[in-house]
Amino acid sequence: MIIDYEKAKEKLLTELDYDCQQFFVKKGYILENAYFELLSDNIEKSKNLFNAIKDNDIRAHWAYFMISMIEANVREYPSYFELRNFLEIDLNILLHYFKGDYVEKIVRYADFMFTINPEVHKFIGRVFYNNGYLDQGMFFLDRAKNYFYHDPELHYLLAYIYYNNNQIENAQKALEDCIRILPEYFPALHLLKKIKSSVK
Repeated sequence: MIIDYEKAKEKLLTELDYDCQQFFVKKGYILENAYFELLSDNIEKSKNLFNAIKDNDIRAHWAYFMISMIEANVREYPSYFELRNFLEIDLNILLHYFKGDYVEKIVRYADFMFTINPEVHKFIGRVFYNNGYLDQGMFFLDRAKNYFYHDPELHYLLAYIYYNNNQIENAQKALEDCIRILPEYFPALHLLKKIKSSVK
C-alpha cells in the first residue's frame, strides 16, 4: 500500500499501478491522477482533470495543451517556459510508456512550438537520441541547426553524438562552431582538446 507521495510519483514514472492511482485520488492529487489517466489512454478523463486545474497549475496548463496536439485540436498556446520545462520530460515519459502515436502527433507541431520557443527542435531531437532513435534525433537536431543556429548547446550536442558515433571530423567541426558562438563554452573546449590529443 502506497502512503508516501514521492514514492507514488516515482512509481508513476516507471509503471502504471492501480494502488498508485488510488493514492492520488484519495489524497486529491489531481495533476498526477490526470497523468495516470493519460498514460492509461483515457484521454477524455485526463483532459477533464487537467482542465479543472489548468488556470492555477502551469504543468496542468501545459498538459492540457499537449492533449490538444494529440487530438489535433489546438486552441491555446503554451508559454516559452512550459515548453522549456515540460516538453522534453513528457516526451520521455510517453516514449517510456510506448506511446509513440502520441509522440508522433505532438512533434507534428514542432514548427508551431518553435515560434514560441526556438529551442523546441533541439528538445525533441535530444529526446529521440536519448531513447535510441538516432535517425529521428538527428533529423530534429539538423532542423534545430537550420532554425536556431546560434545555440552553443545544440552544436555541442551534435558534436557529442558525432563523437560517440566515431564521426570525428564532424564532431570537430560542430565543436568549432560551438566555440565560435561562445568561446568560453567549457564542455566544447574540453571535448575538442580530447579529440586533438587523440589524433596526434
